[in-house]
Amino acid sequence: MLVLLASIFVVHIATVIMLFVSTIANVWMVLNNGTGSVGLWKNCTSTDGCSDSLSYGGEDALKAVQAFMILSIIFSVISLVVFVFQLFTMEKGNRFFLSGATMLLCWLCILVGASIYTHHYADGSQSHQGYSFILTWICFCFSFIIGILYLVLRKK
Repeated sequence: MLVLLASIFVVHIATVIMLFVSTIANVWMVLNNGTGSVGLWKNCTSTDGCSDSLSYGGEDALKAVQAFMILSIIFSVISLVVFVFQLFTMEKGNRFFLSGATMLLCWLCILVGASIYTHHYADGSQSHQGYSFILTWICFCFSFIIGILYLVLRKK
């Protein structure tokens, strides 16, 4: 049981770190010729460096993606703190419902944010997905698995 709790804790920390990286890094889309990349916050080129001027920066869809990705980080960190708190204060035999529900809220925010970005910006004609985009979908899978495990798991 201790190994299971430790492994869930490690995967949860890895998910939080990957969410931070995928939200902060500016490699959601990479140009096919390799001269630049676009993220949620900046547009980077190999010649001019990074600039705050996104060609679609004023669009509501991008603002929604930014908001949902930030919310997913917040819910993931809250879930981790609640899990550690419940680990030391909860009575034996109880389930980690609050941790699981908070992590599933994180999962939902990742789903909405990544789906909006995929629908609006991942056209694939002149660019392909970068590592931040892929990390986001990996975090989507991990947060769902962790959330379900928290709901099923009992403290012994």
